[in-house]
Parts: sequence; C-alpha cells; structure tokens
Amino acid sequence: MHRLLLLAPLLLFAVGCGVVPTAEDEATDAAREVARKAGERLYGQRPRTAEEVGRSASGIDGVEVLRLTGTSTHDGDGVDVVVRTSGSAYAEWRDAEEVVVERCFSVRVSPRTEWREEPRDADCPDGPPLVFAPLPEPPPLPYEELDAKLPRVPEGGRADEAAVRRTLAALDLHPAIRTEVKAIGGRVGVLLSLPGNGFDPQDCLLARVAPGETAVWSPTRIQRMPGEGGCSVTSALNRLGPPH
Repeated sequence: MHRLLLLAPLLLFAVGCGVVPTAEDEATDAAREVARKAGERLYGQRPRTAEEVGRSASGIDGVEVLRLTGTSTHDGDGVDVVVRTSGSAYAEWRDAEEVVVERCFSVRVSPRTEWREEPRDADCPDGPPLVFAPLPEPPPLPYEELDAKLPRVPEGGRADEAAVRRTLAALDLHPAIRTEVKAIGGRVGVLLSLPGNGFDPQDCLLARVAPGETAVWSPTRIQRMPGEGGCSVTSALNRLGPPH
C-alpha cells in the first residue's frame, strides 16, 4: 500500500509532463549533435566534389562516412552524406551504467543548405566506412634557393628582367608552381604561387630585385587571403607593409 502511495505522485508527474526521455533518447540526441556539428564544418558556398566533401567529413572526430550521394555541392540537390556517429548518456538513478549508441544521419551539403540544419535520421548502410586517399602534399616553395640565386644589382644600376627569368628557369620548379615576372622602373618583381581554393590563404613567395636590394619574402596570412592582393607581382614590386 505504501509503495503504491509513493508511486502515485511519480505517475501523475509523468502523465502531466509527458514521457520522460530515457538514457537511450539522450544518447541519441548526443549522437545527433555530433552530426549537426559536422554539418556546420561542411557548410559553405565553395564548390566541392562529393569526394572532397567526403574526405572533409571523414576527418572530423567522431564521424564515419558511410555513403555519398551526388556529384558536387553545386549540381542538382548537392551532396548527401550519410554519417555514423555515437553518443552516450547515463540514466537518472544512482550507479547507472553508461548507455552508448551508434546512429546514422543524413547531412546535406549544398549552397541552399541552412546554417545548423537538423541532420535527418538515416538507416546505416551495410559495410565499412568509406576511405579517402589523402591529398598530395603541395610542393615546397624554394625560399632559400631563390634568395641565394637571384641577381644582386649595385646601387645606380638596373635590374635585368632576362637575367631574373634565366634564374627562375634554372631552378627547375615543380609544374604546380606558377611564376610571374614584371619589370618597372629598373626593378623586377617575382611571384611564385601555388593554386588556391578561393577561400583559404594562398601559398606564395614574392621577390624583388632592385638596385642595392634583392629580397625574398612571404606575405602575412592576412595579406594572402583572397581579395587582399598579397600574392601578386605588383605586391612584389611595391612591397606591402604590415596589415592595419
């Protein structure tokens, strides 16, 4: 009788407030939050192939990529990524064991995706997670070699553009490294750059050969951001100061 009296308020509370979430429900919510944060990491307007999206997703802690649908973020409905994540929670009673679940969610990556869009529940495909080959390391830009071999011009002289071009040709640069040379007012500017993605800082080296000065440098990260103009042969000819 006393046990029934003790249970009655608990039953009334449960009926009045709805179903109390179980530890499994809370663990599932935690797994969904991992998928939601993965969607935030993948969010963006830059065009990417499905492989690029999958490779990025597979590099996020706690995320396994099980399936990719679509060819690129800007084609059709974009890229749909089915990810598997895990979550854990403890029941309310003392000394309860931890409940751990694995769940699968579908994350859409497209220019039309909303920020912090809710991941959709998905069935977990059979088979192991997808594996993506790492991107090849970009070739190093030859800072020391360029600095050592560029011509030195005495005060009162003029830099020779042809001599600078011959120096660059002799460096036998990697095909991925783009070169640009420009002469003006007795000075020669040099740009060595690697392809950028339009969003992250670009890798580049600048050099200037002028009377009494031969200098090689890499612009600051801010100056190498898209739109800042730091990676240009004009910046080599007219060295930019530190960012404001």
